[in-house]
Amino acid sequence: MKPVDNKPCPPNRLRQLRAFCLAAQTGNISRAAERLCSSQPAVSQLIMSLESDLGIMLFERRGPRIQLTDDGQAFFDIALPILEELDNLPAALAERLGEITAGTLDIAAGESTILYLLPEYVYRFSIEYPLVELRLHNVTGRDGLAMLRNGEVDLAVGSMIDIPHDISYVPTFNYDPMLITSLEHPLAGRKEVTLEEVSECGLILPPRHLSTWHIVDLVFRQHGLNYKVVLEAGGWEIIKRYVALGMGVSIVTSICLTGEESLAAIPLTQYFPRRSYGIVLRRNKQLSPQARRFVEILDPDFFDHPDHSVSGQPGPSHQGRRPSQDGLVGHDEALT
Repeated sequence: MKPVDNKPCPPNRLRQLRAFCLAAQTGNISRAAERLCSSQPAVSQLIMSLESDLGIMLFERRGPRIQLTDDGQAFFDIALPILEELDNLPAALAERLGEITAGTLDIAAGESTILYLLPEYVYRFSIEYPLVELRLHNVTGRDGLAMLRNGEVDLAVGSMIDIPHDISYVPTFNYDPMLITSLEHPLAGRKEVTLEEVSECGLILPPRHLSTWHIVDLVFRQHGLNYKVVLEAGGWEIIKRYVALGMGVSIVTSICLTGEESLAAIPLTQYFPRRSYGIVLRRNKQLSPQARRFVEILDPDFFDHPDHSVSGQPGPSHQGRRPSQDGLVGHDEALT
């Protein structure tokens, strides 16, 4: 990046930064204009004037799509946290004065996380901060990570295996892999089963593009065992329903088991890995006071970690706590 003269900021600098950051996040001038309730020519002019002020090219133009240059990426990494801090000023002032009286909190999570893990914490937050508008976005995979990167949500909650370089994941909850069967199934009531015994049963699994399927397939192949899928079904509640009917067995994470189902559950920890669930953030994200308070409710020790942006640290086990359990795995099943 070229050195810039130390001139006073023009009066429209904030508008320039907002237009630039939205264009960078959406990769499209028209979408940025929609988010700004402005016109495409006006947003283009703001970005070009910013480029002129800085003396650098921020974007490569490729038809309707735009892509950050190296200089543009460097400036984006500086500008976005500044813009987020400015947007958080009213809430930060309210927090400094002793209470959070307004604002919004957007959380991305998958259906399982929303159903089984979040209710207790969402309820506690809503009681403590009744004037904050809380929005849960039920998303999976790339859509959830895209919302996080684009600033459409403050944070995400779920489970991750592959962690992109620009994403921070801090595990907080751990859950066990379980075989579930109907109460009348021959394996029901057993404390342990072998993988060979499971392979002889018809399996009910989530769709094959999700990582659960890939993990099951990998474990069976590692043990040289064939298996048969009798039904693909989306959503743990649907899977549990058809298992209870006796159509087959399934391998699930204990997050989705409340103990009130008409099912038998047998641990499979000797064959399948435990799954962690935790807090997912964009690296260098400036959290609003509302988001910080929710994170503290979800994980009181989160900000005490010497570097809470470090991924892969083992989280404490919350097995047996209700409600707290399933979700964000890999890039396809992220935020389940």
